[in-house]
Amino acid sequence: MKLHYEKTFNGDVSTLPQRSHAPGAVKFREPDDPSRMALIANGGAVVLFILTFAGLVLRILHAPTGGAVDFLTPFMIGSVLSLLMFFPHELLHASCFRGDVYLYTFLKKGMLFVVGPEDMSRGRFVFMSLLPNLVFGFLPYILFLIHPSWLVLGVFGAMSIPCGFGDYFNVFNALTQVPRGGLVYLSGMNSYWYLPKG
Repeated sequence: MKLHYEKTFNGDVSTLPQRSHAPGAVKFREPDDPSRMALIANGGAVVLFILTFAGLVLRILHAPTGGAVDFLTPFMIGSVLSLLMFFPHELLHASCFRGDVYLYTFLKKGMLFVVGPEDMSRGRFVFMSLLPNLVFGFLPYILFLIHPSWLVLGVFGAMSIPCGFGDYFNVFNALTQVPRGGLVYLSGMNSYWYLPKG
């Protein structure tokens, strides 16, 4: 991986890394407009946030303590930790690329993202999309469900899982649109797939 930190993205898709399309390449059925993608990602994140926090509260109420816990301090610590993970989240995505990968911040729309124009198998694309959410979201959340006294981890996971909604959208697209043996690549704001010859 060779990481290029491009800092602020101004919303102009033409400034993102592009590549010549592979023969027979098919664009994912996904929004072309970054603002529309941000709206989908943020809307989905709100729904996931409600679900993860409902699970958090239910687990606390059914813990051996009977729900009598100090919630404010763990909530503050877990929330701050989840905010601090935005940049490492993208670094974990970037670590799954073998070649050049470009990291952008689009803070006006509440997004950070990476673009790497190399070919990936469908499986590696799915793994790349899910890796940060597994590490920073699901793992701490599951540990909290097993050990409800680890409330900071529960809050951290509950806040981090929704932040990956855009990634889950990519995984859904890859699993429902890319046939077996298909290769996936990023170009600009969009993902493409194609079947290699031979």
